[in-house]
Formats: sequence, C-alpha cells, structure tokens
Amino acid sequence: MVKLAIITTLFGLTALLYASVGFGGGSTYTALLMAGGADYRIVPLVALTCNILVVSGNSLRYAHQRLIRWNKLWPLLTLSVPAAWLGGRWVVSETLFIGLLWIALLLAGLRLLLAKPAIDTVDDHPIAIWQSAGIGACIGFYSGLVGIGGGIFLAPILHAMRWGNAKAIATACSLFILVNSVAGFAGQWTKLASLEYLPDALTYWPVLPAVVAGGFIGNRFGVFNLSQMLIKRLTALLILSVAIRLAVQWVGLVT
Repeated sequence: MVKLAIITTLFGLTALLYASVGFGGGSTYTALLMAGGADYRIVPLVALTCNILVVSGNSLRYAHQRLIRWNKLWPLLTLSVPAAWLGGRWVVSETLFIGLLWIALLLAGLRLLLAKPAIDTVDDHPIAIWQSAGIGACIGFYSGLVGIGGGIFLAPILHAMRWGNAKAIATACSLFILVNSVAGFAGQWTKLASLEYLPDALTYWPVLPAVVAGGFIGNRFGVFNLSQMLIKRLTALLILSVAIRLAVQWVGLVT
C-alpha cells in the first residue's frame, strides 16, 4: 500500500508537469511502474490510460482554439492508429519487452536531457503523404507496444523536418499522443483480457484520479514557478536511471 501511495503521488506530479507543456508523460509513467516492480505485462495499459486522461485536456483546448491543422496531421494518423493497436495487441516475451523499453526510455531521456529552448519559426515545409504515414506507423507501433504516446519521438522529427512552428508541432504531438494512446490501450486491453491479467492492472486504479487532478492543474494553470528546462532535466534523469537499470536487467536475461 505504501509503494502504491508513493507511485500515485509521483503519477500526479508527473501529470501536472507534462500537461503544462502539452505532453502526456507516458515514458515517465512507464519508468515509474518498472522502478516500482510492476508486472511488465500490465505496464503499457496503465501508462496509456494515464496518457489518455492527461493529454485529452490539452487536445480539447487546442481544438477549441482551432489550432489543429488537420490537413497536415491526418497523414501522420492514418497508419499510426492501426499500428498502435497492433503493437498493443502483440504478445511479447519479458526479454523483448524490456529490451525495447530500455531503448525507448534511453532515447526519451536523452531527448529531454539535451533539449534546447524552443525557438518559434515560420517554417511550414510540406512532407510527402507516404513519408508522414510511414513515420506515424513506426512510432505508433512502437508506442503501442511499450506503452507510451510517441510524442516525445515525433516532436524532434517534426522539428528537424521543419513541419511547422513550435506551437503547431506541440498541438500535433498532443493529438498524436491521444489517438495513439487510445489505439494502444484498446490493443493492450484485448490482450490482457485474453491472458487474464486485467485484474492485476486494475489494482493500480488509484493513479487515475491522481493524474486527472495533476493534468487539470497543469493544463489549466501551467507551472509558473519552475523552468520548463529544469522540469525536462529532472525528468530526464529519472527516465535515464530507469533505462540503465532495465538495460542491466536485459543483459542478465539474454546472457
């Protein structure tokens, strides 16, 4: 009970911080669950559920402000949604899951650690539909499999390809995270139901109201007293520490 209470508190704080910058926090939820000793099979479902609850508020706000650029976003979503469902539905061994997860966390942690302050630009370069669909499919499948929304991978790609300004990319990533988290959740739920692991996942229900509250506060008010760069650095250290731990565990499994 003490461990669950600690995880619940950390989930609420994570939701608050990520919602304030337009992301869901899936990579951090996953890291916290693995660090807390959760069964690897239920980790993606719990993390994706929290992602959905947090990023929904951001997506609704962006939609209300009419910031979503559907004409550029739909190619990214076309294949990412079924790919995320397939990733969530796929039954993998503990060795493969931990191997894929530590790589995902390593990349996510480095992304946050090395992030620089966003510089708003007027870039608006067109990207071929097939290219957008391919990017979305790859990130979607990987995200559904390990239980993250994928925005932390999509954002640097869109920035590198000069897809749009910082606000447009943040908006695109928020909706991308939402729809892929929903698709990945559906796949994970179906898989766990068939494997009879749903009761184990449901024991983590206390984290849900915590992330709803944290997400609302972060989305509504933002985090005014902390630098976003400081938030990213601290989160990166947490994710990287779990990534290293999982990498050591993975080496032990394959040797």
